[in-house]
Amino acid sequence: MAGFEGFRANSEKTAIPNVFFTRLMPLIKDAAELRIALHVFWAVQQKKGGPRFVTFRELLGDQTLAPSLGENLAERVEALESGLKGAVEKGILITAEVEAKGLRNKLYLVNTEANRRALGQLEGQAMAVSVARAEAGERSNAFAVYENNIGPLTPTIAEWLKEAVLGYSEGWVVEAIEEAVRNSVRKWTYIEAILKNRKVEGKAGGVARRHSETGPGTDRYFKGKYGHLVQRRFD
Repeated sequence: MAGFEGFRANSEKTAIPNVFFTRLMPLIKDAAELRIALHVFWAVQQKKGGPRFVTFRELLGDQTLAPSLGENLAERVEALESGLKGAVEKGILITAEVEAKGLRNKLYLVNTEANRRALGQLEGQAMAVSVARAEAGERSNAFAVYENNIGPLTPTIAEWLKEAVLGYSEGWVVEAIEEAVRNSVRKWTYIEAILKNRKVEGKAGGVARRHSETGPGTDRYFKGKYGHLVQRRFD
C-alpha cells in the first residue's frame, strides 16, 4: 500500500478547541475513545444547520471510523459503546435519546455552550430541528438496529442476523425488528417468526412494504422527550 503523500496547502481543516489537547487528551487512556472523540469533532463539522450531532448508528456505519474499532461487528459495537461512554463521562460529548417509529436512537453532540443550551430547550419546547438518520445505509443496518432496540449483539445473535440478512434481505430483517419493538416482544424467536410468516405471504423480491404504505401516518411513531426531533431524512 502506498504511503501517505502528505497534506496539501489547501487541505480542509477541522477545528478542535485547544483545551481538548491540554486538559482532556491526557485523561484519555483508550485509543478507541480518542479516535471516536476526534471523529465526532470532524463529523459534526460536515453537517449543516443546528444543533449538529451524530447518531450511534451513523458512527457504527461510518467506514472512515468503524474499521479502526475492531475486526468484526461485535468488536466495533463494544468499542463504540465504551468509547462514547468515556467521552460523555469526561465531558467531551453530551448525549440525548430520541424515539422514532418505535426505535430508539442516541445522538451525540460536542459539549459546547450552544449545544448544552439547545438540549435544554428541547425539554421545554418544540424546536425545529431533527435527528439525522445515519448515512444512506443507516436504517438498513440490521445489526445496529438490533443492538439499539433489542439487546446486546452477542456472537450467536450476530451469526443469526447474518444468516437472516442473507436469507431474507436486510430490509426484511430491519422491518421485522421494528415490528417486534412495536409489539413489545424483543426476542429473536419472535423476529424470526415474523420473517418466516412474511416469506409465506410471498412478498416479492425480498422487499417488504414500508409501514407508511400499510398503516396510519408516521406521527404516532414520534414520541418520547425528544420525539419532535425526528423528522429529517426519515422516509
